Amino acid sequence: MNYPEFFDTIESIKVQDPLSQVLGAFEKGEYEFNYLDVVKQAGHSCPTVAGAYIITLAGLRALYPEQRAVRGNIKVEFEEALEDGVAGVIANVVSQITGATDKSGFKGLQGQFARHSLMHFSADIDASVRFTRVDTNRSVDVTYNPNPIAPNPAMMPLMQKLSSGEATPQEVKEFGELWQDRVKRIFENLNDVVEVSEIA
Repeated sequence: MNYPEFFDTIESIKVQDPLSQVLGAFEKGEYEFNYLDVVKQAGHSCPTVAGAYIITLAGLRALYPEQRAVRGNIKVEFEEALEDGVAGVIANVVSQITGATDKSGFKGLQGQFARHSLMHFSADIDASVRFTRVDTNRSVDVTYNPNPIAPNPAMMPLMQKLSSGEATPQEVKEFGELWQDRVKRIFENLNDVVEVSEIA
């Protein structure tokens, strides 16, 4: 399996999942997600998928600074409606990592470990996403904006060729490389694209 080398340089997100421990999937319920995991789920790597990963990494790091994030113990609220923009794409990545879902998720085991109803949309927040620890009610808002990391100017004419079906195989390859170069630069400049603030 070949993919851009920078995928392997991105910090992984370590979680502790009580359900997986009880059901014998992972010792102590400990495992981790990396960027390649979410790219596989999404089927591609782009500023939106990268942003979803970055939002989750930043939010969970703030909520659990000295420990693994507890999967299934995190409520997630989105400013956008599910049907708006790329909210659904971002929500899928966030759900994969946190376990939070709207109404479709795991209903629980003997009254424990429920994952449904932990994800909400059209929330009255001034941020991309709000993460809240269910056990402590501590919340952080995370805002993501990739615009400071501009795409390579050569991408637009290549995209036009792709759209018209006129791109050569070499131009298709070049477009993909330039596309991933922007994603790489987004990860290299996190301070410019993500902001985390704690809610009092």
